[in-house]
Amino acid sequence: METVGYSQVQALLKQLPEKKLQTAYKLLADLIASDTELLPFQQEYMSLPLNERRRIMTQQAEQMNTHYQKNTGERQLWQEGDFLQAYLFMLLPL
Repeated sequence: METVGYSQVQALLKQLPEKKLQTAYKLLADLIASDTELLPFQQEYMSLPLNERRRIMTQQAEQMNTHYQKNTGERQLWQEGDFLQAYLFMLLPL
């Protein structure tokens, strides 16, 4: 990932229509206020080659697929319920 300087950011901001400036301002303010401890990991990940990022994402997707398959029975139990009946039961006293 190439290094971006203040002048490049300013040049982009000058190209924004005025109605989008507030959104850009909020984004930049959020970046300044956010926890910067997360940025090194994110920057490291984005600096990886595309094939490596895809490999990592595929591995994570396979792990989540395995996790969800292990819990299929439990998930089906709570998905089968009558949500309206359960909701009304919670609202109405017996």
